[in-house]
Amino acid sequence: MAGNSFGDLFRITTYGESHGKAIGVIIDGCPSQIDIDEDFIQSELDKRKPGQSKITTQRKESDIAQILSGVFEGKSTGTPIAINIPNEDQRSKDYSHIKDKFRPSHADYTYQMKYGIRDYRGGGRSSARETAARVAAGAIAKLFLKQHGIEIFAHVSGVGQLEAPNLDVSDLTELVSLRESNIVRCADPATAAEMIEFIDQIRKNGDTVGGRISTVIRGLPVGLGEPVFDKLHADLGKAMLSINAVHGFEYGSGFAGSEMLGSEHNDIFIAEEGKATRTKTNFSGGIQGGLSNGMDITFRTAFKPVATIMRDQATIDESGSETTISGKGRHDPCVVPRAVIIVEAMAALVIADHLLKYQSNAR
Repeated sequence: MAGNSFGDLFRITTYGESHGKAIGVIIDGCPSQIDIDEDFIQSELDKRKPGQSKITTQRKESDIAQILSGVFEGKSTGTPIAINIPNEDQRSKDYSHIKDKFRPSHADYTYQMKYGIRDYRGGGRSSARETAARVAAGAIAKLFLKQHGIEIFAHVSGVGQLEAPNLDVSDLTELVSLRESNIVRCADPATAAEMIEFIDQIRKNGDTVGGRISTVIRGLPVGLGEPVFDKLHADLGKAMLSINAVHGFEYGSGFAGSEMLGSEHNDIFIAEEGKATRTKTNFSGGIQGGLSNGMDITFRTAFKPVATIMRDQATIDESGSETTISGKGRHDPCVVPRAVIIVEAMAALVIADHLLKYQSNAR
């Protein structure tokens, strides 16, 4: 199966299935002598792992990262880094009822039609379980970016029709603290309380709901990105849209910018002696002409409702006959609380890849 690798210079390849023995990732192109903090890698995986709270799936996985290669005495060696994450709490019997049926809005039908075979246990390779490998790789990318003063922050800014107010993003460290103080990972405490109550009610009703994640990337030099097809926002968009359940991506002013006038939307340059060039507004989202302009990169990622609901639904079986299917197993009523760290990881992988390209082209 093609499509399992991502990136050019900082390149990852993931492997494994939801109910297989393990999932994992091979990272190629990570520079040597990067401090590899295994506690940090584990803390990143802990933010994504299942069973965290009443509003996430109750599957229990410790998601312990096993670094198999590419690290010596706490530093990257420049050779491929392999990280394995064993699966521990598979309940394949929970999926026996869908062996010959196609779940609505899942990848069951498309995988069966494309390959003539599918792993119906939790969706196999199409399962969001695969994203744990991305988070492990993203943690390595973050450690690389940290040495260059680059920060990435994401939080849940919307669930259903609930929307958090715009945040003061001057102190990203403080926002991380606020985000991690609640189980929905929204950095606005008042909105977080509403979101938690709403998601819990949706869960009790046997249904699911979608949401939105807002991201800020700070500390980039001017000029990250490549013309014409590898523009920075294009690669960020591809990265986000590769995440399970993502149905939308916008950067800067996004779709709202299409309702504005040019005189309103243009970002006016400000020249201040002794300071880096910046703009009065940031409707461009930190990217112009596909290249970073030194301002914060901002984007939003929209997630659809989780497809598995705890209700009977009409469907078809492999013979094409109409039937019904019942939701079983352990599933998130809303994916965004656990997806925050996935969004950050994919953003880190894109920026790490483009930073290496930038360094190779440095004047």
